[in-house]
Amino acid sequence: MNRFIVILIVLGLGWYGNQKYRTHQQELLSHSSETTTEYVASSEPDVLSNSTQFKCDGRTHCSQMTSCEEATFFINNCPGTKMDGNNDGIPCERQWCQ
Repeated sequence: MNRFIVILIVLGLGWYGNQKYRTHQQELLSHSSETTTEYVASSEPDVLSNSTQFKCDGRTHCSQMTSCEEATFFINNCPGTKMDGNNDGIPCERQWCQ
């Protein structure tokens, strides 16, 4: 019986910690989206259309990107990205920029 109570307490604390973590992450994400600056990828304006817009929105990992162009924009313009492990200036080499 004591073991069951201890397991319930541990599960309850884990659930509570998870809820606090998720709330904190949502607050950070909403705060970063409020202070987001919108950029247009414009290295070659004739080639890129105006519909190709990226903005710094708190994403930092390759798994959150949808293209090499987007990942490149993020490492060049957004703080705190974690997409260039070998620091060669090419992001997401395993996923997008091969």
